[in-house]
Amino acid sequence: MLRKLGLGAIAGAALMASIVSAGAQTAVKFALDWKFEGPSAPYFVALDKGYYKAEGLDVTIDSGPGSVAGIARVAAGTYPLGFFDINSLARFRDQNPDKDVKAIAMVYDVPPFSIVSIAKTGINAPKDLEGKVLGAPAPDGAFAQWKAFVKENKIDDSKVKIENVGFPVREPMLADGKVDAITGFSFSSYFNLMAKGIAEKDIKVMLMSDYGVVLYGNAIMVNPEFAKANPKAVAGFVRATIKGIIETAKDPDAAIKSVMKRNETADEKIELARLKMSLKDNFITPWVKANGVGGIDEKRMGEAIEQIAVTYEFKNPKPKAGDLFTSDYLPPAGERKL
Repeated sequence: MLRKLGLGAIAGAALMASIVSAGAQTAVKFALDWKFEGPSAPYFVALDKGYYKAEGLDVTIDSGPGSVAGIARVAAGTYPLGFFDINSLARFRDQNPDKDVKAIAMVYDVPPFSIVSIAKTGINAPKDLEGKVLGAPAPDGAFAQWKAFVKENKIDDSKVKIENVGFPVREPMLADGKVDAITGFSFSSYFNLMAKGIAEKDIKVMLMSDYGVVLYGNAIMVNPEFAKANPKAVAGFVRATIKGIIETAKDPDAAIKSVMKRNETADEKIELARLKMSLKDNFITPWVKANGVGGIDEKRMGEAIEQIAVTYEFKNPKPKAGDLFTSDYLPPAGERKL
């Protein structure tokens, strides 16, 4: 009991620290899913253009441990807001029914979940994975969808050898021929392979969304206690971030400068290409063009939940769309149009 109280006090203190006002502004810590790379541009654009400040927010943006593991940080209040995988949120909530973490703005309307290979392996379609070795980090957001991908494409997964590999060695192992394919985020693995000297024409990316996977991707999530205490701050953060996404989509060449200011060791050409790939494939889909940034289609979310149930056995009743996502903090549709 003492140990639990100690952890609770630490989490509470962290949450209160994130709520404390800095002058007239509310200090907010926001966790990305990964490093400061091209796809993180919208948040830094919102910061540099003063969109957060205009909402009365003093925002700090930190890198994260991956699109799955970071959800616990939001649940604990270490970060009141974060950017993580909504499919993993469904599993997290099932395992932690007392943690009412919700997504409040969809960012990756199409997830970057993919199977990546090199031309010489001869993998051009899902069934070609049979008889091959697939390198997949156990906590990888893309690998979490493997069973759904298998089912949709009638792969005999008994013929696919899964090798648990670490994130840092995933692309190097593929480049060196130690595995035949890998799971990963398309815009990460693609450019990581280029950095390893693999020619662009030899990199093969199968987006799972092109092969029957209807899931959504990463979304902005909020700690329930923070949301209850600071509804205006949460709505302001969402509004400012959506402005950042729209601005980034309009001028990615300018937007990438905001990333490079914070990651001077990165290659600007690669990060710009990574950003443009993510805008085309994940952020600005036909549905987003028609309906605006940040929202979801409830029917599709229902279908996605059924697909999550293929990869994960729910202990409690399957969630509904409203259990995972709320539109309460979204600005009017007119403000979300590109």
